[in-house]
Amino acid sequence: MWYLLFKYVLIGPILRVLGRPSVVGLDNLPTSGPVIVAGNHLTVVDSFFLVLLVRRRVTFIAKSEYFTGRGVKGAALRWFYSATGQVPVDRRGSAASEPALEAAKSVLRQGDIWAVYPEGTRSPDGRLYKGKTGMARVAIETGAPVVPVVVHGTLGFNPVGSRMWRPAKVRLVVGEPMDFSRYAGGQSNRVIIRAVTDQVMASLADLSGQEYVDVYAADVKAAS
Repeated sequence: MWYLLFKYVLIGPILRVLGRPSVVGLDNLPTSGPVIVAGNHLTVVDSFFLVLLVRRRVTFIAKSEYFTGRGVKGAALRWFYSATGQVPVDRRGSAASEPALEAAKSVLRQGDIWAVYPEGTRSPDGRLYKGKTGMARVAIETGAPVVPVVVHGTLGFNPVGSRMWRPAKVRLVVGEPMDFSRYAGGQSNRVIIRAVTDQVMASLADLSGQEYVDVYAADVKAAS
């Protein structure tokens, strides 16, 4: 219910007025069955517009800490993350990525859409950074197609360092589905999962026009 209220009643109308969003290539997104949506990540509101503009329900995997806050602020955050289609997962520990990937596979087994940002974090400077391979592992193991989706204009809508939204034209571009079924059984092969990841990142770079940087965004942030 909260997902629909977010999309159609509470936040969605504001996004439509301020962002004047449009979509190109929406027909590339399968209308049923498991799908991995892989996107570029410039600002927090990327996810909002993705939820708003994609007809099917979109599920993200989020850190469980986002759902455990106390008081009014904690309750507000729990509502917000639930309303935007995010599922809590405990990502602490040495194998932090495994629970998230298992949760993603569960979403896909139900025939739903799992949305992921392969860069692992927001771009620190607007460029597109090296993708992490978890998405590729899940795609190969489940056989779900990967649909590259990029957002344009969200940096103008929600400038870095600002908590205020500003009027700015936002556009979502949906690329053609990518089928990696030929690599079935290769989810543990490092060469294969890196090749699949790089192919998806190349598609995102092409659709977004962003300069590609072959290092991880998290490493750049840690060094700054």
